[in-house]
Amino acid sequence: MIFKVEGHKLRSGLLAFALAVTAGATFLPVESVHAQTRTLPDFTDLVDQVGPSVVNIRTVEKVAQRGGGNGEMDEEMQEFFRRFFGQPLPGVPRQGPRSNKPQQQPQEEERPRGVGSGFILTPDGYVMTNAHVVEDASEVMVTLPDKREFKAKIVGADKRTDVAVVKIEATGLPAVKVGDISKLRVGEWVMAIGSPFGLENTVTAGIVSAKQRDTGEYLPFIQTDVAINPGNSGGPLINMRGEVVGINSQIYSRSGGFMGISFSIPIDEAIRVSDQLRTSGRVSRGRIGVQIDQVTKDVAEAIGLGKAQGALVRGVEAGSPGEKAGVEPGDVITKFDGKPIEKPSDLPRLVGNTKPGTKSTLTVFRRGASRDLSVTIAEIEPDKPAKRGADKDEPAPKPSASAAAKSLGLAVSDLSDAQKKELKLKGGVKVDTASDAAARAGLREGDIILAVGNIEVANAREFESAIGKADKSKALSVLFRRGDWAQYALIRPAR
Repeated sequence: MIFKVEGHKLRSGLLAFALAVTAGATFLPVESVHAQTRTLPDFTDLVDQVGPSVVNIRTVEKVAQRGGGNGEMDEEMQEFFRRFFGQPLPGVPRQGPRSNKPQQQPQEEERPRGVGSGFILTPDGYVMTNAHVVEDASEVMVTLPDKREFKAKIVGADKRTDVAVVKIEATGLPAVKVGDISKLRVGEWVMAIGSPFGLENTVTAGIVSAKQRDTGEYLPFIQTDVAINPGNSGGPLINMRGEVVGINSQIYSRSGGFMGISFSIPIDEAIRVSDQLRTSGRVSRGRIGVQIDQVTKDVAEAIGLGKAQGALVRGVEAGSPGEKAGVEPGDVITKFDGKPIEKPSDLPRLVGNTKPGTKSTLTVFRRGASRDLSVTIAEIEPDKPAKRGADKDEPAPKPSASAAAKSLGLAVSDLSDAQKKELKLKGGVKVDTASDAAARAGLREGDIILAVGNIEVANAREFESAIGKADKSKALSVLFRRGDWAQYALIRPAR
């Protein structure tokens, strides 16, 4: 369509067009527009309320220094490279011209290490921040919004949760209000206050993108789209009621800068850690001594569990609480003290938060049925090295390879008494040959088969019997052990 400009004709034409359009238009009432405007978030009162409780944290590190250029770097850039690139700081002293003079001996020099944020936990000077903010620091300086500066003492830091507590000598400080994480909803507005790149008292806002985000860390994180950058670490995540619901800790980034995905430590977990740090300077965690893995959908269906949930026990440490409680490789732990285990990472979090010495109940799914086991929680300790396998110089029993076993590509043999003692097993059969369907399922020579289709096998005869009873049209679940690890394999019939 082509329009011509002809003075009043254009104006009259536009008027006619406007009347024609508005004749069929629907307009929102003025009250409705005002109602929508009123629902937009206003963070000004929150800033006034929480801002005085947010602090800036600067750290100093003692480093060995030789003669040459000072090679120092801005504090915010040190934090940037250390936290988000995971690389050594590029501020390496530059070497001057060579000289015949003897080289100076290394000397300790205090150098600015980085900047971060924190918030006042109690009126008497306890401040919460991230463990990585104060890591390796020889001196910690805390600056309040009113510009007062204090030298802080590190009360304790926990790397697993990335939570740290420092103490300054002051009273009457404005402490934050701690929120209820269970009431935090995906989609609600939240605000962050911190010192990105050293810019103190910077306010950013966004929404909660997800809860219980599993990133492989010890804790489930709160995911937001709040702008978080180097220097925000340790600062509070605040809801619209002015309550702290998280500690800003990490970002997802391909460039090192903010890309719309930030992670915060849930405040309930952080408070639990901080209470222990303030009491003893360290965090005590529970353990039961089992190695776990994911339960796949195929395995869950094959063993009769139905839903892919729980934690598959791949190994049980000798002498551990799990072994004493009767946990076996191949068990699927579905509950801990009545709390459901939806995914493997749920178990170490629940056990870790349990006080050592506590008697708890494990619900395990074994051989098609659930049972409860009583376990006494021990204190976490470094993992023990894996035990060596059975003696290979021992004469191997005669392999068993019936027609049913051959159809699966398997030949097995009984375990000797010495092998059972070495492996701490009551029974099972050793795989001597794995080919065709068995090989495709992941089985290989030397594996120890413990159960077939939810039927425990003590020897080759029971193995043959279990195979004979199996439905040839369905995938056959086989629980086997390789080294110290147990897992399931699904041997699928040839099509």
